[in-house]
Amino acid sequence: MSEITSNPFLDGIEEIRQSWGWFLALGIAFALLGMACIVFNVTATFATVLVFGWMLLISGVVALIQAFAIGTWSGFFLYLLSALFRGFTGYVLVRYPILGAESLTMVLASFFMVSGLFRAIGSAMAKFPRWGWSVFSGLVSVALGVMVLAQLPITGIWFIGFAIGVDLIVDGVAIASFATAIHQLPKRMALA
Repeated sequence: MSEITSNPFLDGIEEIRQSWGWFLALGIAFALLGMACIVFNVTATFATVLVFGWMLLISGVVALIQAFAIGTWSGFFLYLLSALFRGFTGYVLVRYPILGAESLTMVLASFFMVSGLFRAIGSAMAKFPRWGWSVFSGLVSVALGVMVLAQLPITGIWFIGFAIGVDLIVDGVAIASFATAIHQLPKRMALA
């Protein structure tokens, strides 16, 4: 009598394939939420800043309580300083959301410029297959960073919500594409 063995890889694929509808629904929801973030980019920007601020403020308070609860630890002052920094930053973001949005936009603009420059130069030096696209991508990031930075403070009001919207749309399309791909996989019997 032969013994039937189970292949964990095939079992995992079958489980994911059966959940394709949930992945599709998640992808569509992300894309719709992303579109809403782009349409209402100012609201999305301030909501993001406020949520981020409250998370920092609450984590700062919890870390402060934790620091005093373990006050005999040798790293107490470093932990205390971290808690105060998080709490103060969270308070400032919640108290002054417009300035917080502008500050975060400035950080994002500098990130785009620096990371794009590194990507463009690194790709040009490495010259891996189709490296021109990576150089182009890096230059687009640099241009985007310069554009966002040059238009501050206006971009601070809408850019974060717009960027989150674009990210949600791209992520939603990727998840929906994954869902349709796994739905088209053959049944388990055909894989075995």
